[in-house]
Amino acid sequence: MNREQGLQQIEQTRLIAILRGVEHKDVFRIADALLAGGVTVMEITLNTEGAAGMIADLQKEYGDRMFIGAGTVLDAEDARRALDAGASFLVTPNTDPEVIHMGVEAGLPVYPGAMTPTEIVTAWKAGATAVKVFPSTGLGLPYLKELMGPLNHIPLVAVGGVNEDNVGDFLRAGCSAVGIGGSLINLKEIAAGNFDWVRDKASRLTGAIQAAR
Repeated sequence: MNREQGLQQIEQTRLIAILRGVEHKDVFRIADALLAGGVTVMEITLNTEGAAGMIADLQKEYGDRMFIGAGTVLDAEDARRALDAGASFLVTPNTDPEVIHMGVEAGLPVYPGAMTPTEIVTAWKAGATAVKVFPSTGLGLPYLKELMGPLNHIPLVAVGGVNEDNVGDFLRAGCSAVGIGGSLINLKEIAAGNFDWVRDKASRLTGAIQAAR
């Protein structure tokens, strides 16, 4: 899936599934479950063991159906690993202009993490595709709504504390998309082989997102 197709998927689904701490042997079944539930955008965090190999294998098997990127890209070394693995986009928890520039130069969307207005604007001016507000759990909806006043020209992605019960609130507050990890990619359910749980959770999330449009 190329850049334009991937951006269209994020715009349509408004959801990035975050895979952290998953095992390589499970990643195809997770991808199948997400697809069955209507989720077509996923990131593998680089602090997951074997992340680069997972990204490469997912691209070969699902690259025509899913937009597959790398998360927890902390610095230039991580960015290079992600690019070498074939990641289609980069997500960071921090604002590192060098990482943003590397993604831009490679023609990839970049979603850097930021918390303060200064960080958000810095990330945007450096070339971010959208800015990940992180951690949105502690900041909460009132903070996001306040940001929308002066920064409504910058697309924001809320990550942290988003679930099927409140995802509509984040989108109605003005967020362009959300990133969801543990409440969707439940490691306990996955270890038990309950991939239908992931599918059903994904389906409820995409339903809640459609209802918020």
